Amino acid sequence: MLRMFAPALFAATMLSTAASAGVLVINGDTTGGPTWNRTLSGAPPVGLSGVGTDVPYEVSAFTVSVSGSYDFLAKAEYDNFLHLYQGTFNPLDQFSGVLIASDDFPTIGLSGFDYGLTTGTSYFVVASGFANTDFGAYELTISGPGDITLGSVGTVPEPQSWVMLIAGFGLVGAAARRRRTAATA
Repeated sequence: MLRMFAPALFAATMLSTAASAGVLVINGDTTGGPTWNRTLSGAPPVGLSGVGTDVPYEVSAFTVSVSGSYDFLAKAEYDNFLHLYQGTFNPLDQFSGVLIASDDFPTIGLSGFDYGLTTGTSYFVVASGFANTDFGAYELTISGPGDITLGSVGTVPEPQSWVMLIAGFGLVGAAARRRRTAATA
C-alpha cells in the first residue's frame, strides 16, 4: 500500500512550495525628532490637525518585493498616529503622496491599517503622535506577501533652515552685485 502512495506523496512534496511572507519590525523613537503639522485620519486624509500642529515624527523609507496587501501596526505608550506616503515625503507638503493616515486602531496606543502596495515603488511610513505632547518609543510591524526592505530617507530641511539658506543666497547675491558695481565705477 505504501508503494502505491509513495510516488503521489513524493510528487505532492516536490510540487508544493512554501509561501514567502515578509515581516519588518522597526523600533523607533520620536522624542526630540523633527516636527510637523500632521494630517487628519483618512484614505487619503483631506485636512490638517488642529491639535497635532507641532508633533515630533520619524520617517522610514521602504520598498516591497511582491505586490499585494500589507499590514501596518504601530504600538506605543502614547496616543500614536501613522501615515503612509508613496514616492516622496515632505513634512511641509503633507498632502503630496499621502495614501492613508490612521489614529486609533482600534484603541489609543495602537495605530495601523492594511494597504495594497506595488513592487518598484518607494514608500514612506511616518510615525508620530496625535497631539503635540504625544511622542516617545514605538514599535512598528509591517507584514505582507513579500520582503520589505528599508531604504534611506533624504533629509528635508526644517523651515528655519530654509530661511537661513534663502538669506545666505541673498547675501551672496548682494555681495556679487556690490562687487560688480564697484568694478564698473
